[in-house]
Amino acid sequence: MEPECDQLIMAAMNKNYVNMDPVTTQLHNRCVNMIANLFHAPLGESEPAVGVGTVGSSEAIMLAGLALKRRWQNKRRAEGKPYDKPNIVAGANVQVCWKKFASYFEVELREVKLRDGYYVMDPKMAVAMVDENTIGVAAILGSTLNGEFEDVKLLNDLLEERNAATGWGTPIHVDAASGGFVAPFLYPALEWDFRLPLVRSINASGHKYGLVYPGIGWCIWRSPEDLPEELVFRINYLGERQPTFTLNFSKGSGQVIAQYYQLVRHGFEGYRKIMEACRESAMMLEEGLRQTGRFDIVSKGEGVPLVAFSLKDCGFGYDEFDVSDMLRRRFGWVVPAYAMPPDAQHVTVLRVVVRADFTRAIAERLLLDLDKVMHQLDAQPTTKLTILPAFFCVPAPGGNFVVRMGTPTTSRNSWRRMRGTSLRSPTGPMASANAVAGATALLPLA
Repeated sequence: MEPECDQLIMAAMNKNYVNMDPVTTQLHNRCVNMIANLFHAPLGESEPAVGVGTVGSSEAIMLAGLALKRRWQNKRRAEGKPYDKPNIVAGANVQVCWKKFASYFEVELREVKLRDGYYVMDPKMAVAMVDENTIGVAAILGSTLNGEFEDVKLLNDLLEERNAATGWGTPIHVDAASGGFVAPFLYPALEWDFRLPLVRSINASGHKYGLVYPGIGWCIWRSPEDLPEELVFRINYLGERQPTFTLNFSKGSGQVIAQYYQLVRHGFEGYRKIMEACRESAMMLEEGLRQTGRFDIVSKGEGVPLVAFSLKDCGFGYDEFDVSDMLRRRFGWVVPAYAMPPDAQHVTVLRVVVRADFTRAIAERLLLDLDKVMHQLDAQPTTKLTILPAFFCVPAPGGNFVVRMGTPTTSRNSWRRMRGTSLRSPTGPMASANAVAGATALLPLA
């Protein structure tokens, strides 16, 4: 961020946002209105938008989820129907905050499984999981795993048909933590926001592509009726009557001020140019990876400017975790490696997120360092296991042991990190061994 914005943040370090300084509150409301208009909220002339600033998208998602749950409960209560078993539908690729929401607020999370080559939620499968107890369907605009945008338009169309047939009125929340400040500038014709009638709320992270330091997030609702009034508290013990709808109370004013600064300083065209530069750097990095002939690109062209890639299946004696580890130890690059969620957990990828400060020169440097790492790993001796059992066992408490099952590999490092299935034996080693069909050998416990 620019030095002038840094100065504003430092000047606001001692100001608690909940004290509702008149100017800070005004800047917050202006941010909400600008972001709501960016997301095509159907606002009338001079009509204020409905939204709130948060400490990040996790809090924003908790608030949006609570609003969905309460609206569903109120509707069911008015119809004289049970309202004690709410569920929400989302892809298995959702960020962990969705699982926290489901656990903390007692909502069943129905996950749409992934599959090879399709690493986001399938709208058809999602709608098939919806029932009368579904408080909403969560769509991701910019998956954490590969940056891909889920097809919110198709989800809306399919869900409209389902609602027309059932009368359930199931809504959509769009988790645009990553893509909320990308899609409006790079893909303005893409329909994912309040242009779709079933989209009732959207969250976005200001500290991602909103270009602000952590942590600041935003939650925007389509209309006042989408945020139940009973969730908004009105207090006056800070000197004047004020509404509050947040999970926490105190937070700094600096990030709200910084978000307003960035929105006004850059404007629509400024954000568009920054996002285009990010996309160009990502495309250059992707092309450089393709030219090596060593990687498969997992990310999609239309999405968040990032590159997700995996090693080609060419019998390397190392894996993506080795590449990530070597990049960090040798050159200081933090390039995470991780396995995809079910049912694509056998796919492991590396990911590079291209931010505004990730220039073409930095992309070129990363490619050079990656090439050095690959050559070093190629030259590194690996332990060849000529006889490798399909199962191995390790000691467990109480005189029992654990049988682990995994995929054979020639890499000692990969075998060490292998994830498998654990089976406990209540009666002894042979009972567990015999319970595992097809077990041909067991490693000694010594």
